[in-house]
Amino acid sequence: MGSETQTKLPLIDFSKIYLQKSTPADWDSAKTQVHHALTEYGFFRASMAGMSPEFRTSLFGSLDQLFDLPLETKLKSISDKPFHGYIGHSPTMPLYESMAVPDAPVAGEVEAFTDFFWPHGNPLFRESIRNISDKLYWLDRAVRKMVMESLGLEKYSDDHMDSTKHLLRVAKYKGPDTDESIMGLTSHIDKTTLSILYQNDVAGLELQTKNGEWIRVEQSPDSFTVFVGEVFHAWSNGQLHAPYHRVMMTGNEARYSLGLFSVPKPGYITKVPDELVTKEQPLLFNPFDYDEFLKHLFTGKIGANEDALDTYCGAKESELTTYSKS
Repeated sequence: MGSETQTKLPLIDFSKIYLQKSTPADWDSAKTQVHHALTEYGFFRASMAGMSPEFRTSLFGSLDQLFDLPLETKLKSISDKPFHGYIGHSPTMPLYESMAVPDAPVAGEVEAFTDFFWPHGNPLFRESIRNISDKLYWLDRAVRKMVMESLGLEKYSDDHMDSTKHLLRVAKYKGPDTDESIMGLTSHIDKTTLSILYQNDVAGLELQTKNGEWIRVEQSPDSFTVFVGEVFHAWSNGQLHAPYHRVMMTGNEARYSLGLFSVPKPGYITKVPDELVTKEQPLLFNPFDYDEFLKHLFTGKIGANEDALDTYCGAKESELTTYSKS
């Protein structure tokens, strides 16, 4: 059932920083708020300028066009990579369908995705997705830079940024045509570094606090929902909290969302910085290759549960990786 609580999702204003009208004090204030939100909750809402009603109409109209394509057309979006390709019409999640734009921030990738579905072109879709991808990418890098600075680990920033790739997933949740809350997407923790979502005005996203409360995300045209994934939780040696989240749907309107997910590039070894390992906070995760972790996850070598990364490379229990625990 629905489960709104009195707890409010932290809201952090990035507008001045995004418009390049901020002072160092504005950056430091936002950085302090980001650190508190991601360590205490694992998530926050970020407000940004530039989300006009005209842009939102164009963006969500474009997603409507995409998901209104015939099923046989959408099924042509296939991939052997986890989280890529078309997902939909699952018996366990009948309201949910989604598609991925790999490497969306990279020049030409949005265009290639658009041309795949509309060989004769679709400028509205192309420009809308390019615009939102650029905003999400900017916010992703800003937040991760703030995390590095707040932990006193600026020296790792360039390596962290350069070793990251991005996946944009667009999703539609059908309205269940009932006032009863129906599961749109099951409770889970993202297998990502950082996840950033933007959605239309149909509610549904819920995030869980450390004490087990579920918070319904309030809708706002200029806000994004930012939350920590398992990879960032592991890299930070547990300092950043990776929250459970889910989608609960009611009514008859469709919910559209876009998510930019940052993850390590193939072959990159994610390792907890030495500065974050102390006697009081011993090493929690061994170094790991993200793509190898996904292979174990999706071939059934480890269970597809919320503590899968701990099972794979947890410093106390894992024997799956070949890296040392030093």
